[in-house]
Amino acid sequence: MPFNRMIACATMASALVLAAASAEARPKTVDGPGYLPECFAAWDENTQHFQWPGKEGPFKVAVVNGFVGNIWRIQMIKTAKAFVEQEEIAPLVEDLKVVSVGTDAAAQMGAIEDFINQGYDAIITIANSPTGFERVIRLANRNDVVLVPFDGLLDSKDVMQVNEDQYEMGVMSAEWLLKHVGNSGKILEVRGVPGNSVDRDRHEGFRSIMEADGNNFEIVEVVGNWAPGDSQRVTADAIAVHGQFDGVFSQGGTNGTVQAMMAADHPFVPIAGEAENGFRKQIAEHSDEGLVGLSYGQSPGLVAISIKAALEALQGKVMPQLISVPIPAVDYETVEDGVNYWSDLPDDFFTPNEFPPCDVNITAPEIMAESEKDS
Repeated sequence: MPFNRMIACATMASALVLAAASAEARPKTVDGPGYLPECFAAWDENTQHFQWPGKEGPFKVAVVNGFVGNIWRIQMIKTAKAFVEQEEIAPLVEDLKVVSVGTDAAAQMGAIEDFINQGYDAIITIANSPTGFERVIRLANRNDVVLVPFDGLLDSKDVMQVNEDQYEMGVMSAEWLLKHVGNSGKILEVRGVPGNSVDRDRHEGFRSIMEADGNNFEIVEVVGNWAPGDSQRVTADAIAVHGQFDGVFSQGGTNGTVQAMMAADHPFVPIAGEAENGFRKQIAEHSDEGLVGLSYGQSPGLVAISIKAALEALQGKVMPQLISVPIPAVDYETVEDGVNYWSDLPDDFFTPNEFPPCDVNITAPEIMAESEKDS
């Protein structure tokens, strides 16, 4: 073979090897424990750990939200903006962009891809679907972009993710209802946004307990979209059609469900619901009348933990692939004004926004002062 042709073939082979390596680029998988494990706790003992090449900030960060039609999402956006203005975080963030794309997964992937192509260093997202994001994960990895789904997660172990255990929320809610309702009766289940992994996991955890051997429940499902107005409407419809319920599991918009029961003169019953300030006010006011409640918290402050995780990863810190944030919960015996709910704050404020192990403490005035608009 002529020498020039040999050189050309060797060059082509090298290019193909480099291209293949680039196509498969991803953070290194390394041994744990990771950085600051009291904050960024590995999900379980089988969770792998990632390490990206270390960079110097400040960094460009994008939050690609999906659905924005409920108060939780609005507070999440405000919390993200408030967090990057914190004294210790601001020097690390050159730019924060926030977009909300609706419920379409393709539109969300397109927005993520656009931010990658614009040179953003980290992208925080609530996935509209648990599947189908492989292309943007590969694109992020090829460009050393830290992509962090939180709250609504992906069915993938190739991307760093942050969440509370949604399945366990369903389990703990069901176990609490069994304690207060018994092993039979009619239960109203108010679900979240259809197709979202959070809704799916909470539902599956709930049903795993309620449908276990020895239980005999009639469960009526309605879709409340995690929004008080929607939850109030579908609860009112369920009461009109099915009559009286013995207990309720609400994924969100719980204060709307209680309002519907009060408007229909439905007796107060045990309710396991979300951490809306309004629901905790209702528990405090009406527990003596039968509204015994469990209020677990999927905090909008998870966005702050996710941004913090991305910033640490960009600086080369070792991080768990799946980060577990503890589930904050209070019930009718532990709810306390000024501690875990606030009588002087709006009903739609989500109460848990402090994460002491992570040195994250965003006050209500800081959050409420921000805009929920895209930026």
